[in-house]
Amino acid sequence: MYVGIDVGTSMVKAAAFDRTGRQLGVAARPVGLALHGGFVEQDMDEVYGAVVAVLEEVTTSLPEPVEFAGLTGQGDGVWLVDGEGRPVRAAASWMDGRAHELVDRWLADGTFETVFRRTGSAMFPGSPGPLLAWLDCHDPKSLDAASAAVYCKDMVFQRLTGAARAATDVSDASMPFLDPRTRSYDNRVVELLGLTHRRGLLAPVSDPVATGEARGEGLPAGVRLADGPYDLPACALGAGVTAPGDGLLIVGTCLAALVATDEVVLTGEPAGLYISTDRPGHWLRAMPAMVGTAALDWVLSTTGTGHDEVDALLARTPPGAHGVRVLPYFAPSGERAPFVEPRLRAELTGVSLESTPADLIRATCEGIGYAARHCLEAAGLTGTLAVCGGGTRSPAWMRLLADVLGRPLRVVEGEVGARGAVLAAAERFGAALDVTAWTQPTSVVEPDQDRAAYYAKGYGEHLARLSEARARSRA
Repeated sequence: MYVGIDVGTSMVKAAAFDRTGRQLGVAARPVGLALHGGFVEQDMDEVYGAVVAVLEEVTTSLPEPVEFAGLTGQGDGVWLVDGEGRPVRAAASWMDGRAHELVDRWLADGTFETVFRRTGSAMFPGSPGPLLAWLDCHDPKSLDAASAAVYCKDMVFQRLTGAARAATDVSDASMPFLDPRTRSYDNRVVELLGLTHRRGLLAPVSDPVATGEARGEGLPAGVRLADGPYDLPACALGAGVTAPGDGLLIVGTCLAALVATDEVVLTGEPAGLYISTDRPGHWLRAMPAMVGTAALDWVLSTTGTGHDEVDALLARTPPGAHGVRVLPYFAPSGERAPFVEPRLRAELTGVSLESTPADLIRATCEGIGYAARHCLEAAGLTGTLAVCGGGTRSPAWMRLLADVLGRPLRVVEGEVGARGAVLAAAERFGAALDVTAWTQPTSVVEPDQDRAAYYAKGYGEHLARLSEARARSRA
C-alpha cells in the first residue's frame, strides 16, 4: 500500500494505491482562504489539521500496512515557520496580490528581466521574492521571528516527521531564487530583490528530496515519507509526462501548462519558469497561469448555476456563444503566464439582454481554452498532451478544450498529484513500480476538425483582444 498526500489551495487530499497503481480510496477536506484587500492568506494550523484528518481516514481503511508515502502540495507563496515547522503568521498564498507594486517597479527598472535571465523565473506578486520583500518592509517582526520561509508541503513534512530543520526541494525552490543550471540559490538574485539580510530564511535545498519517518500523526509511526516535488511537477509525473516535448495541462484553480525539456533557454519574453526536477538535465518549462477553474467558479456563482449543470449548459449554445467573449483574467494579482501583467483584469464583451447563462459559461470555457493554447505554445509543446485536474470531470468541457487546442487530449483522471508524489517517493526509496501502468490515461478525446478550424480563427481574435487589454492595464 502506498499513500500520496496533495495539499491543495482549497482542498487537502490523501489517496491510497496498490502496487499496480490502482487507486483504492481518497479522503478530502476543504481548507479556507482569507481574502481581504488583495491579501490572500491561509491558516497553517488548519491546513496541517486537514492533512492529519485525511491521512487518518484513508489509512484506517486499508487492508495492509502502508509501505511508504509521498507528499506534494501547492507552490509559491510564503509560509513562515519556527524551528519546529509551526506558523509565525498566516501563510501568504500564491494567489496573494499585495506585492503588485513591487513587481510593477521591478518590471519598470529591469530587475524583473534580470532575474528571469539568471534563473528562468518570471516573478509575480504571489511568488516568494516579492512577498518576502513586501513583508520585510511592512511586517519585519514576522521575518525576525521565523526560522525559515518554506513552501506548503515543506511545513507539512517537518511537522509530520519532526525533522530538526526546515528544507525544501529543487522544484519548489525554482521560483525565483534557484539557478536551474547549478541547482543552487543565486545570491545575486537575492541581492537584487533587497533580501541579502534575509538570506538565512531560505530553506536549504534537499537534492534529491528529503525523507523521514512519520511520528504518528495521520500516518502510523515509522512510515517512510518523501517530501516533494510540489504539485505541478508531481502531476507531470503522475500523468507520465517526462519525454522532451510532451506536455501536461492542469485544469484546476490554476491553469498550468507544463512541457518537459532537456534544455534551458533564457531568451524571449520573460514569463513562466523552469522547474527543476529530481533528474539533473531535465526540466519542466512551466506556464502556470492565474486563470483556471476559479474563473468558471465565479461565473457559475454569479449566474446561480452549479458545476453539475456545466455539461448541459454547454450543449445549449453553439461555439462562439452567440458573440459573448470572455478574457478570463479574474485573479486579483493579474496574470503571470505566458506574460506578466499584475493589473490585468477580466473582460466580458458582446453581452446583451438576449445573452443567457449558457452563453456566459461557454464563453468562459472558451476563454480559458484560448489562454491554455497561449500557454502551451509559449512553453514549446511539440509532443503529446495530457490533461488532468478538476475540469476533467466535465466531458463536454474536455471536448470543447480539444477543439480549441486542435489536438487530442490524454485525459488522466483521479488524484494525479498524489499519484505523482508516490512515484517520486518510489524513485527516492528505490521501489520498482511499473510507471507505465501507473500513468495510463483514462481516455483520449479527439478534436472535431470543423470546430477546431473555427476555434483557430477565434484564437487569433482572442490574442488581439488580449493585446488591447494588456495595453489598457498599463495605462
